[in-house]
Order: sequence, then C-alpha cells, then structure tokens
Amino acid sequence: MSEQDLIQLLSRPGTAAWRVALGRWIESKAAQHFIIGVIIINAVLLGMETSRDLMKDFGTWIVLGDRLCLSIFIVELVIKLTVFRLHFWRSGWNVFDFLVVGVALVPGAGPWSVLRTLRVLRVLRLLTMVPQLRKVVAAFLHSIPGLSGVVLVMLIFYYTMAVLATKLFGSHFPQWFGDLGSSLFSLFQIMTLESWSMGIVRPVMEVFPWAWLFFVPFIVIATFTILNLFIGIIVSTMQELATQPDPSIPEADLRKVIQRMETDMRHLRMHLERRSSEKPPAPDR
Repeated sequence: MSEQDLIQLLSRPGTAAWRVALGRWIESKAAQHFIIGVIIINAVLLGMETSRDLMKDFGTWIVLGDRLCLSIFIVELVIKLTVFRLHFWRSGWNVFDFLVVGVALVPGAGPWSVLRTLRVLRVLRLLTMVPQLRKVVAAFLHSIPGLSGVVLVMLIFYYTMAVLATKLFGSHFPQWFGDLGSSLFSLFQIMTLESWSMGIVRPVMEVFPWAWLFFVPFIVIATFTILNLFIGIIVSTMQELATQPDPSIPEADLRKVIQRMETDMRHLRMHLERRSSEKPPAPDR
C-alpha cells in the first residue's frame, strides 16, 4: 500500500480529525524532504565516525549529531505508528525503516548499529520524481524476466567452463584452477578483463601453448556476447515503455481528462450545428 493510499484510508468517515491532519503532515513533501535531509546528514556523520582524527577533535559533536538524527527517526516512526496503526506494516518502506532504526536501539549492538545508515537508501524514492530516471528504473524492473534467462544461460556456460579449466589446467596451476571454486573465481577475473592476459593466460600458455583456444572463446562469449544481451534486453524494454502511457499518471486523472475532452467536443459540435442552422442575412439591394 502506497503512502497516498494510506492517506485516503485515513480520510474515510469516522477517522479522527487529528489523525488525518497528522497523517497528511508526516506524508507531506516538506516533511519528507526534511527526513531525507536528516538521512543524508546521518550518513555523513556515520562516515565521519570512521575517521580517528575527526573523532579525536569533534567526537562529542559527531556522536551528539548522530543521536539527534536517531531521535528524529524514532519520532517519525512513532508518529506513523500512531496515525496508521496496523496499516503501517502494509508499506515496505515503513517496515524497512522500522528494522533499520530498531537495530540501532538494540542494547550492545556495537558495530551493527551502523546498519541504520541503510536509511540513506530512502533517497532512492527521488527516482520516482524524475521522469527520465523513472523510465530507466521501470525499464530495468520490466527487463528482469528477460534477464533471468540470460543469467541462467551464463551460469550454465560459466559452470561448464570452470569444470573444463579445472580438468585442463588444475594440475599445473593449482592457485588459479586447483578446484572448482578457484576456477570460478579465476574465470570471473578473466571475464572482467582484469589482468587476464599477463596475469593468468600468458603464464598458462607457457605450459599449454594451445590454451588460447580455451580462453579466447570464453572471453568472446562471456564478456562481449552475454554483456550485449543484457544491454539489448534493457534497451528493448525501454523502447517498449516509451510507447506506453506514463504509469505515474493515476487512472482517475486520465478518466477526468478524457471526460473533459468529450465535453469540449460535444460543446463544439453543438456550436457548429447551431451556426450551420442559422440563416444567412439577406443581401442589401
């Protein structure tokens, strides 16, 4: 359930007026922008805590600012729980916020308290406010079913090549291909083109001159072909979404626009019929 759905739920008859007012305020743009600002500040403070020099000079203020941000997060959650009650748990973002803040409140959590930094992920909600970014995110989400097939093909190919590499080169190069896990990691390094030639392939070719027959096809298929499949599926999905209406426009608003257009067309038709039925004035003689 979205935040707007929650507000509409509170607007039903019988709901206390103070809950409606408080719910509209906590979900208003001003309040959300303030919370996002606090999230960013909290992330910066948590990053500053990793510096010994900063903690030595400004440790008291950094800890105080971190606790202030945490207090604001707690107040936000308390307000939402008070306003939305059981419906609070229908929003995935609310559950995420509750878990992240709850970790920071666990006594003796120690380094695990840094998990509250994950609240900075709420900034990703801004992606839905920018049409261009919204299309990119929508294209990626819609392309996941197609990408899953490509990923499955890649895993099968990757596993097969790792078994072959272990059988072919494992006896002479156990540090790279001694077992299946080492082969998978080495092939992943080769697939990313990170020091694949001088670091792995050429030393292997000194012992097995024909090894290029194994590595070159692997790079062509794994790095270039499969990567282009990923890009092609995402681009194709973006083109399909470009021809569809903007999903961010509510269906009710679309109906209102259509009704308004039909009314204007009806009035225009009546006006034209009235003009055509009028007799032209007689010419002066």
